[in-house]
Amino acid sequence: MAKSTKKKSSTSEAKETNLVRRVTLKPANKNIQAFSTGDTVNVHVKVKEGEKERIQVYKGIVTRLQGSGASRSFTVRKISAGVGVERIFPFSSPAVEKVELLATGKIRRSKLYYLRALDGKAAKIESELAVQKTTTEAAAQAE
Repeated sequence: MAKSTKKKSSTSEAKETNLVRRVTLKPANKNIQAFSTGDTVNVHVKVKEGEKERIQVYKGIVTRLQGSGASRSFTVRKISAGVGVERIFPFSSPAVEKVELLATGKIRRSKLYYLRALDGKAAKIESELAVQKTTTEAAAQAE
C-alpha cells in the first residue's frame, strides 16, 4: 500500500485564515433589535448633508435577510408616493444608527419578492404589534 504524502498546512496559511476570520467576525451592532422577514421596522439612518449630519427614519417591511458574518444585510421595502422603494442595509454599517421593531408579520416564506407585484391592501401582511416592555413591567415580571 502506498503511503499518503500530504503535507501539514504551514503556519503562514493558518495565520492568514485567522486574520480573515478576525476581520469577518466584526462585532454586531448593539442597537439593532432582533427581527425577521415580514416584520415592520423603523431603520434610523445617519444622513450627511454637507457638514451637517442628521438621522432619518426609514419605515417599511423587511423583505429579505441575506449573508452571514460581516457581510450580513437586510432589505426594507416601503411605498413612497405610490412607488415601491427597496433599500438594502448592512448590519455592520456605521450609517445604521438603530433598528426598531414595530410589528411582527405572519409569513410563510423567507423572501417576500411577491410583494413587488402587489399594491394596496393586497400588499399588506397580517401582523401583530410588537409591545416593548418598560423597565417597570420587566421588574414586575421578575418578582
